[in-house]
Amino acid sequence: MESTIKLYDRDPYGVEFEATVLQCQKTEAGCRLILDQTLFFPEEGGQSPDQGTIDGVEVLDVQLEDDVIVHLLPEELPAGKKVKGKIDWQHRFSNMQQHTGEHIFSGIVHSRFGLDNVGFHLSDSIVTMDYNGVLTEEQIRQTEWEANQVIARNLPVEVTYPTREEAQNMDFRSKKEIRGQIRIVTVPGVDVCACCAPHVRRTGEIGMLKVMHVQNYKGGVRLSILCGFRALEAFRKKDRTVSDMMHVLSSGEDTLTEYIRRLQDQVKQLKEQLSAAGRRLLEQKKEQIPAEQRHVLLFENGLEEPLMRETVNELTKLHSGFSGVLSMQEDGSYRFVIGSPELDCRKLAELLRKELGARGGGSPQMIQGSLQASEEDIEKLVSGF
Repeated sequence: MESTIKLYDRDPYGVEFEATVLQCQKTEAGCRLILDQTLFFPEEGGQSPDQGTIDGVEVLDVQLEDDVIVHLLPEELPAGKKVKGKIDWQHRFSNMQQHTGEHIFSGIVHSRFGLDNVGFHLSDSIVTMDYNGVLTEEQIRQTEWEANQVIARNLPVEVTYPTREEAQNMDFRSKKEIRGQIRIVTVPGVDVCACCAPHVRRTGEIGMLKVMHVQNYKGGVRLSILCGFRALEAFRKKDRTVSDMMHVLSSGEDTLTEYIRRLQDQVKQLKEQLSAAGRRLLEQKKEQIPAEQRHVLLFENGLEEPLMRETVNELTKLHSGFSGVLSMQEDGSYRFVIGSPELDCRKLAELLRKELGARGGGSPQMIQGSLQASEEDIEKLVSGF
């Protein structure tokens, strides 16, 4: 099979095209369609494939196999047929914005701090870059600012195809060894990189670039960015979230963070007070338990697990059967911790799962989990063990 003619290389802004079906093979996943030429960019170089239709049929996936582009369709198109394809321009242009933005950002990181982009992923929702070294918060802010300056300067984005001999004398970034024709994408004075994907013609079309997340990753750093309309949509979502919080808390934007911190402090104090009250209640209930009682179950609201385990450990020293603490949750279910100095708690866990639909497990000495049942049903089951 001859190599597919890549129309997106000739015109990355093309939307519609005509082609001839060379082969269409049915598989369990769908029909594998091969055309003589296509505008559909396949999944390649860490980037998700184009979306769209061929003769009105949705293209499910696009893959590159030995320089042949394979389109996956849900139905068959006969070999020899002349077809019309149409890519989803909004999706294509968004990918172009993200990918060109990544080149600018990575080019600055490389020239300023000597780090290489060793991993790149451009999906339909996120763009991530992995660098082989650590960047400080200030360096990331500086790079983001410089990248947006490059965007505002509306520089040309140049695509060239040097020969092997010419490429040997060029200084360009590349994440992998290149076979076949080398394709170089250049943002003058900013970045020179080998790349197979469609890009915008000028940097101004990117609109803007925003760093969204930063994390340490494999001895280096992983950054996620959004560009253009994706960045705009992300800002809209954050703006709606902040506006909702301001409305709920009756707070201004400038004082919102301080207000939330005060609430966190108040919640912490209330939890401490509740824990202390729960401890006092459990102590009172423990004092009322007859020493000769074999099985002991204490029911309370909103207890923390450490206190539940501590109480169970104390009870198992005094009672030979099952000793448990059950804390009711907001939805009416119970979290439980149950122990015993003599009996196998795993057998009780099995019975709780079978009879009351409980979840959880543990050791012969102690089990923990959750269940949805009444206090009466739980006591009746345990007491009859």
